[in-house]
Amino acid sequence: MTAPALGLGVDAVDLERFRTSLARTPGLVARLFTDAERAYASRRRDPTERLAARFAAKEAVMKALGVGLGAFPFRDVEVARADSGEPALVLRGAAAELAAARGVQRWHVSLTHTATTAIAVVLALPE
Repeated sequence: MTAPALGLGVDAVDLERFRTSLARTPGLVARLFTDAERAYASRRRDPTERLAARFAAKEAVMKALGVGLGAFPFRDVEVARADSGEPALVLRGAAAELAAARGVQRWHVSLTHTATTAIAVVLALPE
């Protein structure tokens, strides 16, 4: 029998609004994203779609853990990519501690975007 999910989170980010926020606050990218996430996104002429999807995933992790903004720094959650291209979550610091305290051992994450919106869905699972 499969153990039930411990949490589910979903978040959507308006790309134009996010693009405007990044332009107005140049330090925001470094505050929100890890070096690896920034490097991956910078391979595109406009990295907004990739960054917005990752931001949505970070917020979806908070929702899956049942916490709000400020529970841990955004950089404590990193969206990594397997060789296959499948996204994966890597948690560090306070985010990892919070997940462990709630019994989360595995994550599933799905990212997508349209011309206007980036969306992430995150499922927190036990062993």
